[in-house]
Amino acid sequence: MLAYYLDLALRSLRRSPVLTGLMVLAIGLGIGASMTMITVLHVMTDDPLPGRSARLYTPHLDPLPLDYKRHEGSPDPADDMTWPDAMALLKAHRAVRQAAMSGGSLLLRPARADLHPLYVSGRYATAEFFPMFGVPFERGGGWSAADDATGSSVVVLADALARKLFGTSDAVGQTVRLGEHDFRVIGVTADWAPKPLFYADQTGNQYSDADLFFLPLSVAMGQKFPVSGNQSAWGKGESPSLTSANMSWLQFWVQLDTPAQVAAYRQYLVDYSAQQKALGRFQRPPTNAKLYGLMGWLAHENLVPGDVDLQLWLALGFLFVCMLNIVALLLAKFLRRSGEISVRRALGARRRDIFVQFGIESALIGVAGGVLGLGIAQLGLWSIRQRPDDYARLAQMDLSMLLGTVVLAVLASMLAGLLPAWRACRVQPALQLKGG
Repeated sequence: MLAYYLDLALRSLRRSPVLTGLMVLAIGLGIGASMTMITVLHVMTDDPLPGRSARLYTPHLDPLPLDYKRHEGSPDPADDMTWPDAMALLKAHRAVRQAAMSGGSLLLRPARADLHPLYVSGRYATAEFFPMFGVPFERGGGWSAADDATGSSVVVLADALARKLFGTSDAVGQTVRLGEHDFRVIGVTADWAPKPLFYADQTGNQYSDADLFFLPLSVAMGQKFPVSGNQSAWGKGESPSLTSANMSWLQFWVQLDTPAQVAAYRQYLVDYSAQQKALGRFQRPPTNAKLYGLMGWLAHENLVPGDVDLQLWLALGFLFVCMLNIVALLLAKFLRRSGEISVRRALGARRRDIFVQFGIESALIGVAGGVLGLGIAQLGLWSIRQRPDDYARLAQMDLSMLLGTVVLAVLASMLAGLLPAWRACRVQPALQLKGG
């Protein structure tokens, strides 16, 4: 029976190629525009560390004085941590793993004569950065807590930088000069660049930046290496230094494996804030302390630009208008075949049979529109990749989006065909046959 309905639908579509083409074009344009923006939103809100993100949290304290005025559009100083607070949380070691970190850019002087000095961006971090985030290694590994404590001059390179400096030779054991200091390479990471770069300062380009080196935070502080990202200071008096209690600039992440650990750590943050308030350092309520999960942190940072949201709603609105046009075209097409419907009803076809027949016809239009929409969406994504935006190069459609395009097209066309099919199956055969 399904094959019969399919044959009827194909014959019907072939009988009116212009009308069929218009409907396929309408659904294709609507689906193409919508899937372009849905794909962009999908890649921008995707989980940067699948399988690990549910155990990662970033604690946030609120050391800002009561009279501090936050400015709209400016980074919130409370989103980063001060040196004393980060060191206190590290020393307390209340989480399974914890790491303090910050970005930096250093002048690298290659040993090879054919390479010119260049500035490279990387991360200053404490030892548990690597196991906590599950950073994969091609060779060697990260440093230890003892290296943090003693300020060992060790460095981990990203695979891209290691190949640039040493070609196919093993980089582990080699020496690189960063700033005015020599570092011994102890590890080379595999291709690892979470998108967005969730652990980085929010003022960076989190969809295009990548860390090319990692070295101990204690060494960076000892060598007074420059720090990138937002550095917010408050209070009066002398200009605060990086170790001041009145300057926030560090990012801090912890690993918590169970809900009980999460609840205990959240309470620890509140207790710590209350202790600091009792000491006269914090002025705001201890309950201002927060613990964000990784995905909650991404939502807090509001990484999706407002124009992407607006364009998505405009695209969905365009799809809705396309569907209204398809409803009108299908209604006219189906009701024009009232005579054919009446004959089929007179020969024993049930209303359900008529409804299914026209439903299949609508679905076929959706499949054709979905294929056209795929092409239009790919064209739209290509145009987005030509833009200079930070996220533009990520605008690629994966398998789930490919399948979603066709499914959305079929669902949209079948939804649009519901009313016309229902009206068609309600045609009174006696009146039509008498009139015809």
